[in-house]
Amino acid sequence: MRSFEELVSEAEAADVNGWGFGWLDGRATEERPPWGYAKLLAKRLGHVGAALDIDTGGGEVLSEAAVLAPRMVVTEGWPPNAARARTLLGPRGVEVLETAGGPLPFPDDTFDLVSSRHPVRPDWAEIHRVLAPGGRYFAQHVGAASAFELIEHFLGPLPEQRKGRDAHAEAAAAEAAGLDVEDLRIARCRMEFFDVGAVVWILRKCVWWVPGFSADAYERQLRELDRTMRAGQPFIATSARHLIEASKPR
Repeated sequence: MRSFEELVSEAEAADVNGWGFGWLDGRATEERPPWGYAKLLAKRLGHVGAALDIDTGGGEVLSEAAVLAPRMVVTEGWPPNAARARTLLGPRGVEVLETAGGPLPFPDDTFDLVSSRHPVRPDWAEIHRVLAPGGRYFAQHVGAASAFELIEHFLGPLPEQRKGRDAHAEAAAAEAAGLDVEDLRIARCRMEFFDVGAVVWILRKCVWWVPGFSADAYERQLRELDRTMRAGQPFIATSARHLIEASKPR
């Protein structure tokens, strides 16, 4: 294994734009939820007239669908990701809107399907508003205490934050906004990190995990990880995901 300094330097220089994770190949693994979100979404996109994908990242998940809705719109709040989505999805006729929070910029009852993989914060009232009667919301969300073993290695215990993103609480919020939740599935998936560069890269990409992260600021914690990884012990964490499908009454 290369030196601590080489691994960290490489990870600090690597591209973290978009929502692909190929840079981690051979350096980290994450078990996937059993339902196969991208394939399930692709099936739905081929049977609706107008669809919206919220917080699309660089459009990587949506691009896996062979057939898109005749009117396909995506929103993304981070400019580098929005630019990547335009490059990836624009040639397929997808409208990419750069948003900065607040109400969705669409009239009431616009879309037959609203989707999202890992939305920042689902706004159930707005989702209900832009769905056409009989329309559906289909998404995979990050669940409670996801990757908190890694996050707490840097920040210490976070008991209150562990309670956020609860699947059942989100389903209740969707129901309160007027949606009928028809499916809710929960998965806990194993994550393994094999070198300290993988940790630096993921914390640069998922900036909300350890706000203000830099390798200099957290050198002590990184060197602790590096020592255990060099001894042949990967760092183990657990990701949390839930699949939710809901409909707007006709």
